[in-house]
Amino acid sequence: MPDYRFYIGLGIIIYLTIALIARSKKTKIPVWSIMAFSSAITVLSGLVSVDEVRILIDLDVILFLIGMFSIVSLAEQSGLLAAMAYFFASRFKSRHAIIHASALIFGIMAAFATNDAVALMGPPIAYVFARAANINLKVMFLLLAFSLTIGSVMTPIGNPQNILIAVKSGMNAPFIFFMVKLLIPTLLNLLATSLLIIKIFKVKNERINFSLVPHEAIKDKRDAMLSGMGLSLTIIALVINDIFELLGMPFIAQRGTIPFIIAAGMYVLTSEPRKSLSKVDWGTIVFFITMFITMEGVWRSGVLQPLLGAIHSSKSSMDLLSIFTISIVFSQVLSNVPLVNFYIDYMKSIGYNGQDVAAWLALACSSTIAGNLTLLGAASNIIILEVLECRYSSTITFMEFLRIGFIVTLLNICIYIPFLL
Repeated sequence: MPDYRFYIGLGIIIYLTIALIARSKKTKIPVWSIMAFSSAITVLSGLVSVDEVRILIDLDVILFLIGMFSIVSLAEQSGLLAAMAYFFASRFKSRHAIIHASALIFGIMAAFATNDAVALMGPPIAYVFARAANINLKVMFLLLAFSLTIGSVMTPIGNPQNILIAVKSGMNAPFIFFMVKLLIPTLLNLLATSLLIIKIFKVKNERINFSLVPHEAIKDKRDAMLSGMGLSLTIIALVINDIFELLGMPFIAQRGTIPFIIAAGMYVLTSEPRKSLSKVDWGTIVFFITMFITMEGVWRSGVLQPLLGAIHSSKSSMDLLSIFTISIVFSQVLSNVPLVNFYIDYMKSIGYNGQDVAAWLALACSSTIAGNLTLLGAASNIIILEVLECRYSSTITFMEFLRIGFIVTLLNICIYIPFLL
């Protein structure tokens, strides 16, 4: 007979599920506030004691996010990211070419600047592309949503759940393994998805004539150079750190400190340090802090283990399929970040360790592309939808997204699994 903790954990899951679904109609309620309230319930109910709260928060992940958001916010406000997109997009002169190019641009940007950051700065660029090429705005925004989700798969800094996997799984040299194993299938998925969008919406391949001048997008040259150097230095430092680990040389185990220290060194050099810091997505930071507390409480309640055990009870030859199934289905009700947080602990409990690279990469792939199935599968979808509705007086309904997203997700699975096997 389950004790009271089981029912409290079940109640928290039901609350999160209902709140996230209801939020699709009341987008003014931020996701982080929903998670913050659940963390309060977790502590007040006794699943987690007050004294344990500070221990449960993974400071490495938090520092990583603050550092990356700081660098990306400076790149966005200086116009660097927009200039990069304009440079590549202006090289293509037909509708089909601009659609394929947009998918690659959004995807690659998400891989190195995080998907939520691209979800914030991508809509204005998608709008320019759509108007210049005379493409339906809804088509371009769907392409943006799918592309940044897919693109964020291939690096451990592409999205929050990948950061969790890189930090908590025990993988050696995660940056290198992500790129080596996932670069090619991710690029194939981006091109296949853009082709699918062309076919579904029957976009004619007409010639277009427009010019986007990259330097005109730059708002502050010094900040643009500084953010470009910061982003490049962060990526180089992460790769070198991974190489040192593989060679058995001294390396930084707490990888989150790398982007944080680089960002800390940049603040005093920016033209408007307060503005740069204010652009950090602090809501996401609060979301992560409260998620660590909530998910630990839910895990201790024992409500999730039977559900996971029914599908993925042990390591086996079918483990990749089990991981994909659990990640894609559960992400629709719990969202992918909370799911990954407790699924990592569950996988460790049944024998997975840092050497099981294929399994951890499968978790990264499946939990991320789960965002392509429904609007609720990823926070970036909600960000894009909100911009579409508020700025451009258009929308994408839940069923419209699901109708296309189901096909896209199925296509993504078919491409990723052979590479992981």
